[in-house]
Amino acid sequence: MDMNLPFEGNSALGFVAVLAIILFSTKVFGLIFRKLGLPQVLGFIIAGILIGPSIFGELINDGNGFALIGFKGKGYLSLFALPDNENGLEIFSKIGVLLLMFSTGLETNLKDLKSTGLAAVLVACAGVALPLALGFVISLPFGDIGLGFADAANIYRSIFIGTILTATSVAITVSVLKELGKINTKLGTTIVSAAIIDDVIGIVLLSVVTGVAKAGSQQEAANGFEAFKGTIYGTVIMIICFFIFAVAAGFVLSKGFKWLDKRWPKTHRIPIFSLAVCFGYSWIAEEIFGVADITGAFLAGVVLSTDIRASKYADSKVEVNTYTVFAPVFFANIGISSIHFTGMDPKLLLFVFLAVLMGLVGKVIGCGAVCRAFRYGWRESAIGGVGMMARGEVALIVTSTVTNSSLGNCALPGQFMIMTVLLILISSILTPIFLKVLYSKAPPENKEPPEEVPSADGEKENSPFVGDAKR
Repeated sequence: MDMNLPFEGNSALGFVAVLAIILFSTKVFGLIFRKLGLPQVLGFIIAGILIGPSIFGELINDGNGFALIGFKGKGYLSLFALPDNENGLEIFSKIGVLLLMFSTGLETNLKDLKSTGLAAVLVACAGVALPLALGFVISLPFGDIGLGFADAANIYRSIFIGTILTATSVAITVSVLKELGKINTKLGTTIVSAAIIDDVIGIVLLSVVTGVAKAGSQQEAANGFEAFKGTIYGTVIMIICFFIFAVAAGFVLSKGFKWLDKRWPKTHRIPIFSLAVCFGYSWIAEEIFGVADITGAFLAGVVLSTDIRASKYADSKVEVNTYTVFAPVFFANIGISSIHFTGMDPKLLLFVFLAVLMGLVGKVIGCGAVCRAFRYGWRESAIGGVGMMARGEVALIVTSTVTNSSLGNCALPGQFMIMTVLLILISSILTPIFLKVLYSKAPPENKEPPEEVPSADGEKENSPFVGDAKR
């Protein structure tokens, strides 16, 4: 029996009401979590869980409860009913994730990355390689929940688990380092730079594994070009071609934006044209080259970041809509649509515990070992590892990508989203505690000359995800 009230969430005014509920609830819970010293993104997800069907609509009353925002025909009473398939909430969420990655790219200073040195590069590589390997290995015994070696789809899902664990967010680390006066030390700069490089490597890795998985999941390929793209070797070639295209087109676009900024500095046409590039790169990446759309958005930001003045101005305008509307909707939609507690397999819970543990241990050991190899002391090496341990919105973006239905039977079930949420929560609690303890016992470090520290994961100090958030 359809118990939904007669308010259609996919109608114009119905969707406006849905947005009102989401924006109000995410802001309230975001502020609560910030007061607790946790990332506001967790508050956004909790808000989505509470206003969606996960708790009161499904878990407590076994599918007969109530949800402010629900889905048509599910049996529980919902104030606003959304269709199960593509709808306004999904479209807003897609725009949100693209803008988040675009902002991350805009804040990637290529000159800073070139000057970070070998240590930051190797720390980043270790921070990707070890969690990836650990995530894959611990997945092997869990064939009952769709992982392991049972078939090709299970193997791809196991690789996706490792890919999720590679993401890094040092927003919390940056806040602690600034509080302790260590942000401009050699080790502090290495951690922040390594985190940015870590994300670049992770995004490239995500594009490769999702592209290969799409090719492997296609049972029947079309003729001609689509058939070529449907093969694994064709997918790899297309990924390489996309990066070549992105660099070549980026060279032209960069020149164009520098001319535009010189001719009409700080005008609205700059952020408007930059958004056009972002969405254009995203579409070309996904639809033509078969690369993840978030990779296109990220590379669009990197391309435009070469003109620092124009990119900062564009980012300052883009972030207003991103962090006030689209990003909260994206994270709330994770709680509304992707997290379900009914019918959760005990083996899944065991796996989630192991995955979170490996996600934390992999970063600490991998990054810490490289720091030690560069002759940092044991305590400093531990700081380097712990500093790379925290996770944030990039991990959620990666998870939403690998749980997307476009990956066919290779997609991870949405229930694995709980793994990423717990990883963010636990790492956000432990990272500042461990850093403060380690620094309290460490001898004073000599500070490097003051320099501007690049932001990590597109998380600004004044963004809703770290530090002094905009109210």
